[in-house]
Amino acid sequence: MTLLLGIDLGTTNVKAVLYDPDARQVLAVAGEEYPLHKPQTDRAEQNPDDWWQVTVRVVRWALAQAGRDDVAAIGFSGQMHGTTLIDADGRPVRPAIIWADQRSAEQVHQLVEPIGAEAYTRIAGTLPAAGFMGPTLLWLRQHEPQSLERARAVLFPKDYVRFKMTGTIGTDFSDAAGSGIYNVQGHAWARNVVTAAELPEGLLPGASLASEIVGELKQDAAEALGLRAGIPVVAGCGDQPAQAIANGLIAPGMASVSIGSGGQVFIPIRPDGELKTDERCHVFNHAIPDMFFILSAILSAGLSLRWLRDVLQMSDEDVSYTMLNQEAAQIAPGADGLIFQPYLYGERTPHMDAYARGSLIGLSYYHTRGHLARAVMEGVAFAMRHALEVGLSLSGPVDWVVGAGGGMQAPFMRQLVSDVLGLPVKMTPMTEHAGVGAAWLAGIGVGVYRDAADARERNLVYETMAEPDSAKRALYDERFEQFKALYPLLRDEFHRLSGH
Repeated sequence: MTLLLGIDLGTTNVKAVLYDPDARQVLAVAGEEYPLHKPQTDRAEQNPDDWWQVTVRVVRWALAQAGRDDVAAIGFSGQMHGTTLIDADGRPVRPAIIWADQRSAEQVHQLVEPIGAEAYTRIAGTLPAAGFMGPTLLWLRQHEPQSLERARAVLFPKDYVRFKMTGTIGTDFSDAAGSGIYNVQGHAWARNVVTAAELPEGLLPGASLASEIVGELKQDAAEALGLRAGIPVVAGCGDQPAQAIANGLIAPGMASVSIGSGGQVFIPIRPDGELKTDERCHVFNHAIPDMFFILSAILSAGLSLRWLRDVLQMSDEDVSYTMLNQEAAQIAPGADGLIFQPYLYGERTPHMDAYARGSLIGLSYYHTRGHLARAVMEGVAFAMRHALEVGLSLSGPVDWVVGAGGGMQAPFMRQLVSDVLGLPVKMTPMTEHAGVGAAWLAGIGVGVYRDAADARERNLVYETMAEPDSAKRALYDERFEQFKALYPLLRDEFHRLSGH
């Protein structure tokens, strides 16, 4: 059998993942970074042609590693929410405005106000945020109308690379949902939102199922990539549903807890009737037919431990993180009365408050570096439990969670999360989840797999990596209630301290 190629277009780099369905393993991975431009403090832009040129190089490197070029299909995973305008000749009109861009904060309110937050969330599955395509397009209409006048279409980041490969314009349901202006149950752009904001509906791309074949590799693109022309290309999806597919999160009753720089809770759902939504989280279309997912997010998970490392001037990354984990493990649960709130960049779920701030509550002369490390890690685990509770209020309970992200590779943190959640943590030996998910979607498109369930059954094995310690449950339940009570008490002071 031939190989499956997954292109994972992230915020800082792109990776090419070659997956061998026969060997059931990743055969080769190649990645390269590209620049993130900040022309002003509230801007975050990238050059779409950087995405394409780096994709060309990493695909060639992956093929060289594998010593094979027999690719049967190509799929995509991509950073969500961003906005790329192309003109009639297929060239970028201006730099792409990505998810981290904050210039459209005022346009968020302008989108929601005519409809109301509750009604808006029922339609779009989410309230929009700065950096989402909807608010960005409204900002462009108000501040750069000439860019929209020159545009032939607006694309999400991964869809620009797909366009370069196939010449076809389009997106998938999950990325469309991430725009903040999509009717997630109607599988169509939210016309009342688009019309009320006078957004350019004619530029918005049509959406397809992630595993649907939407084109073939063009001759010029094939020559650049070192592949044969005519290879089927599927629509692909956003990075969160792609990693979920590779982690087997394709049916209700499951959830994942991912700890990287930020933290995410991902819960797949299949509603019987009306889709339940909550303004504190996102409900988007999954990459699987008739499925949705709940996404709750915290902004400073691994970043909180990195902040502590830097404040303590611990320079070597691997050694310092290992040392902090070791010292935290020597401290009793509860960190001797020290509680950390990980709101270093504000917070999303559940507070949706850009002006929330981090804090250490209960600090005394007795506390050591190990206490600080344990309190920071426990604070992140409490925040993840809070985010999980919001998601489970819409989905119903789960019996265990899938652990994902670099933070969950550390045994101490993995056990701590299990203890705080009161749930077993299982993991798979798979790596490069987003790229693998993209490759499996390509395999579904060309019939290598019947569907996502078949891909999971043939490729995944879960290993229980942590079981909750029942002896710690009462203490952690008490500390969690204290953790939740602190934000309402401090909210007004956080806002005053941040100047708002």
